Amino acid sequence: MTDRPQNPQQAQQQEWPGSFLRMDPVPDHGETSYQGSGRLKGKTAIITGGDSGIGRAVAIAYAREGANVVISYLDEHEDARDTAQWVEKAGQQALLIAGDVTEAEHCRSIVAQTVERFGKIDIVVNNAAFQMTRSSLEEIGDDEFDRTMKTNLYAMFYICKAAVPHMPSGGSIINTASINADQPKPKLIAYSATKAAIVNFSGSLAALLAEKGIRANAVAPGPIWTPLIPATMPPEQVESFGSEVPLQRMGQPAELAPAYVMLASDESSYMSGATIAVTGGVAVI
Repeated sequence: MTDRPQNPQQAQQQEWPGSFLRMDPVPDHGETSYQGSGRLKGKTAIITGGDSGIGRAVAIAYAREGANVVISYLDEHEDARDTAQWVEKAGQQALLIAGDVTEAEHCRSIVAQTVERFGKIDIVVNNAAFQMTRSSLEEIGDDEFDRTMKTNLYAMFYICKAAVPHMPSGGSIINTASINADQPKPKLIAYSATKAAIVNFSGSLAALLAEKGIRANAVAPGPIWTPLIPATMPPEQVESFGSEVPLQRMGQPAELAPAYVMLASDESSYMSGATIAVTGGVAVI
């Protein structure tokens, strides 16, 4: 058994992009539980979507493992400042960079500001994501489809392309995919398509960057309790969110962080091109 929140959840909804501070229950990002052991000491990490959800949990874990953290986020300033405080409480530096990762120039600016501040980039976590739940193709506007592709795919490409020249041998790129890459959801058709592409991109990137000693992997989360859920799903779907997996509950962001730490650390030096499934019991092949 677990003391994690069980279904049904409280039906709730927020305006996109949402805030973890207004979620009930408030997600667990490892604030009181994650214990570091210096596995990322001296490293610098960029995390897109680092203000909340999985990105926030990874930021807290990385800081407690000894890394300085660059938190890229859209405009959720309160969430981002709160996350930065946890990084700083761990004795590490936090650099907050607000802006839209669908814009190539902003992605290049994230990398440039990181290099200016820290002199290098050891870890890149492409985690920012956009989705909307739609019941038919007719409901998906061209602009919405475009934003999904640009947030989930283009930003990953822009940031990787800009960051790789500043990454040393031993560097690690970790891209957030999804269980939907393997089991696409009909009401998340655009999002599911991007997540399948992320897995493929990560595999190609792993082979491409092997000669540089830079690894590329993906993490495929199942249903995780992040602001994206109440901000992009109808309240009745939020209420039962996570019930479909064998563990019959949603996962917490804190339950993802160890996978990202492992892939960022030197302990995974022979892992590249892999996809780590954290799905509550659903097999991802």
